[in-house]
Amino acid sequence: MKKFPYLHMLLFILTFISTMVAGALLQKGIDILKEPLRVFEGLPFSLTLMTILLSHELSHYFASRRHHTKATLPYFIPAPSFIGTFGAFIKMKSPIVTRKALIDIGASGPIAGFVLSVIAAIIGLNYSTVVPLTETKEAVLGLGDSLLFSLISRAVLGVPPETHEILLHPVAFAGWIGLFVTSLNLIPIGQLDGGHIAYAFLGERQRLLSVTLVVTLLLVGFFFWEGWLIWGAIMLVLGLKHPPVIYWEVPLDHRRRLIGVLTLIIFVITFMPSPFKLAD
Repeated sequence: MKKFPYLHMLLFILTFISTMVAGALLQKGIDILKEPLRVFEGLPFSLTLMTILLSHELSHYFASRRHHTKATLPYFIPAPSFIGTFGAFIKMKSPIVTRKALIDIGASGPIAGFVLSVIAAIIGLNYSTVVPLTETKEAVLGLGDSLLFSLISRAVLGVPPETHEILLHPVAFAGWIGLFVTSLNLIPIGQLDGGHIAYAFLGERQRLLSVTLVVTLLLVGFFFWEGWLIWGAIMLVLGLKHPPVIYWEVPLDHRRRLIGVLTLIIFVITFMPSPFKLAD
């Protein structure tokens, strides 16, 4: 008889609460210490972000089960950050047998999260506002644009002049975060989702790619966004080598190769050299 996943449920509930608090604090004029019930105004952000993260991790989980690979339920990470979480993950408890399984398990999460993030961005941008820069008097955290988010913004809101700024609705912001998380996971380094996919195509040559990309991230960190320095350091700590699959000789079929190409395209259109910047 399986044990009830108390820890998973506790972390999920705590992360739901922390993201709801973060969503409320992101809105102007809300002081939850003075008006604690207004914390529920953070629900649109929390529900959207939690749905994106949950779909990502459960897609990994069910793909793992489909390929008879043991994996845990998702672990959510609550955090006192401006989005209320450091994300979520599942832990593999047995080797991945074939390259086909590696593609399915590695790509399922990013693709599911990507689809929901795009939907959230489109819905949220319809409720976002374009305001003159003169109305944003205090220093604010500016968000970078990926190729995809820029295209969606133009399609939904048109092209705001340089003297204006888009104030994202919480649902749109959650969609933006979902796309950013997708790009992070699809970087083909080590045992990230992108690393799984790259290893299925390249085998041991994926380690050289990992080393090259970590060096690239460190350089991008010096010239664009300092956070890439931290991400590159984390990759070095986690390790750049990918464990081998048991039956390497089983070839990739046409569908898995197309999935690999699709995830590469998703990575390119969601990656942002400078995702965050302090704007005056």
